[in-house]
Amino acid sequence: MACRGTAYQDDFYLWTQEQGARLRAGDVAGLDCPNLADEIESLGRTQFATLVDALRGLLVTMLTIDRRPGLQNRCEAIEIAMHRNHVSDDLQDSPSLRNRLSDAVERAYRSARLEAADATGLALRHFPEACPYTYQDIMDRPFAIDPES
Repeated sequence: MACRGTAYQDDFYLWTQEQGARLRAGDVAGLDCPNLADEIESLGRTQFATLVDALRGLLVTMLTIDRRPGLQNRCEAIEIAMHRNHVSDDLQDSPSLRNRLSDAVERAYRSARLEAADATGLALRHFPEACPYTYQDIMDRPFAIDPES
């Protein structure tokens, strides 16, 4: 069944507006179901990618700190706290992503390892091939933003 209105490939923005209006009006016959299904699934992939990106940022900073013992600074601790907030928010907004945490950590670590090698100037071999942290460690290991003097 052909969709009435703007074609998906001709003007994506207008297509989204028309499809939203049709859904609200209950005009199911006028919906572009194949493309709507693709876009809805894409939203889920985007949510997962956002979680992976927050974990990547966290892991880069942790790896960098761990390769420079005693040189953690306030900026890095704040960065870790911000990434942890993003991870927590993503999981609160989409609790089913918890089912994919090990996959998310694994995907995040592949890039984090490379970025940490670049950031520290160390050879890649100084960073384990598999993530050395548990999810609990990633989220709970203490990093003092305002260390006591």
